[in-house]
Amino acid sequence: MLSIGVVLFDGFELLDVFGPLEMLGMFPNVFSISLIAPEHKIISSRQGPKSLCDYTFNDEINFDVIFVPGGIGTRREVNNAVMTDWLLEKSSTATYVMSVCTGSALLAKAGVLNGIKATTNKRAYDWAIAQGKDVLWQPVARWVEDQNCFTSSGISAGIDMSLAFIEKVIDRKASEKAALDAEYIWNDNPNTDPFSR
Repeated sequence: MLSIGVVLFDGFELLDVFGPLEMLGMFPNVFSISLIAPEHKIISSRQGPKSLCDYTFNDEINFDVIFVPGGIGTRREVNNAVMTDWLLEKSSTATYVMSVCTGSALLAKAGVLNGIKATTNKRAYDWAIAQGKDVLWQPVARWVEDQNCFTSSGISAGIDMSLAFIEKVIDRKASEKAALDAEYIWNDNPNTDPFSR
């Protein structure tokens, strides 16, 4: 069982979170998923709907997997030392670290991705890469796996990345079944990135 801590903040992108969680949540015997927020447990997404988190940063809890979404809120959170300090601390003890979209900008600002290959949303690419000059940014990638980190391009790319993560942790058959059950066409080639143009 791998515990997954999904970090939420006001202005997070809905699909960044719930697309991957749809896939990961198909394996409750493998993944235990919790939502965590900096202070208040009720967090508003960019689109409006709110999520009730299980924990806040004040709770003494560690996770096997730290999962960071993107969204317009990342523009604010890169300057939030509470956020970046927590990410650095918890990522240092996690088995895996994952991000979707501009979530990688938060990890970069925290120093988690230094010396690691990573990618991000291509529409926000210039802003995101400015958050971490020591990150080995990949301009053409649907998602990137390097060391213990998985980072994906924009929004829907997180679903493709989560299926790749399932393949790594369980096996290929599990990923294919998850995609089939969700009626989702999996882009299983991390180098196929049509939006990088």
